[in-house]
Amino acid sequence: MPRPFAPVKLPPLEQQDGSSYPRLVALMQRLMAPDGCPWDRKQTMESLRRYVVEEACEVVDAIDDGDRKELCGELGDLLLQVVFLSELARGEKSFGPDDVVAAIVEKLVRRHPHVFADVEVDGAEEVLTNWERIKAEERRRDGKKGGLLSSVPRGLPALTRAQRVGEKSATVGFDWPDTKGPREQLDEEIGELDEALGSKDQEAIEEEFGDVLFSVVNMARHHGVDAEAALRNCVKKYIDRFGFVEAKVRDDHGGWPERALPIEELDSYWRQAKESK
Repeated sequence: MPRPFAPVKLPPLEQQDGSSYPRLVALMQRLMAPDGCPWDRKQTMESLRRYVVEEACEVVDAIDDGDRKELCGELGDLLLQVVFLSELARGEKSFGPDDVVAAIVEKLVRRHPHVFADVEVDGAEEVLTNWERIKAEERRRDGKKGGLLSSVPRGLPALTRAQRVGEKSATVGFDWPDTKGPREQLDEEIGELDEALGSKDQEAIEEEFGDVLFSVVNMARHHGVDAEAALRNCVKKYIDRFGFVEAKVRDDHGGWPERALPIEELDSYWRQAKESK
């Protein structure tokens, strides 16, 4: 067997079966050895948390950019975090990298009874409903407290978490039957926000803003829109257009002047940016 860090010739895509995973595990074990890397040996579960989040976000960026080469690299970075955490757990005798693989394999088999057992389903929605039902049964079996929504990670971005909460609620029928309901709810929440704004009660204003945002997410869900992706794309569009405005300001004024430019001029640049994209 070649050393884990030695270059190897990869098989064609159609022949790849994940058998190279042990090479990464072996490499991580070498880095964690007594004579390995001082930085790697210093890490803890807690110190790696931010890297897990960062690498997951970079995977999302690569997907959004449509850059498959970049995505390949970012998936490797994210996988490294999985192996790194698994090795830390092995060091404290909690579990190891093989336990991680076994756990997800068993979970996938258990939650796909329509593939690996005799359960019949009618489309993807029923698959999702069964998935949530089986997941709830697993939580009860394992003695985990909390209801249906307790499994939605607290660390998710707020829009994503709101959408996942709505999706999970819908699996047990707690949802509007059509798109009319969430639209009416949005109007109601905007009315309550207007009342709060009129009261000057900052705590009430913040609460009502939250209700409006949650209603927007529910409306997006009913129209098959990923709220997080929609806002992310909107922010990217804004940044691109603002970059155009900045370029025009540099061309016409040599940069941002100390005294703010007239909003009419900036708005003119903004409209040009919209027309150019």
